[in-house]
Amino acid sequence: MACDVDAIFERLKRLAAEAALPDVEESTSYGNPALKVGGKSFVAVKNAETIVISISLDDKDHLLEMAPDVYFQTDHYVGWPHLPVRAGVIGDEELRLRLIGAWLFRAPKKLAAGFKDQARS
Repeated sequence: MACDVDAIFERLKRLAAEAALPDVEESTSYGNPALKVGGKSFVAVKNAETIVISISLDDKDHLLEMAPDVYFQTDHYVGWPHLPVRAGVIGDEELRLRLIGAWLFRAPKKLAAGFKDQARS
């Protein structure tokens, strides 16, 4: 199982690098491999099947409705800005978009603004 967790974490790191997300730190969150920005976790590997992303509650509700085969919720996450994702179901393109959104949600405002400006040019 650790091998699967490691492979998922490598995938997250690769996609974050492809998205050119600045100041990403490899770390842990509650003992799980995680990526952080500004000391805050924006994505973590919960287990060999589940990634947890940071997300606004409004966006969370939208994704749960839009793709219940990819995104789900347990009682633990109700009312919190975190969303479990089925790692084996989500494609790289969509996961990259979710990583960008999670990074923007957790990044310091000045860093996020700089990233958005760079993306526009």
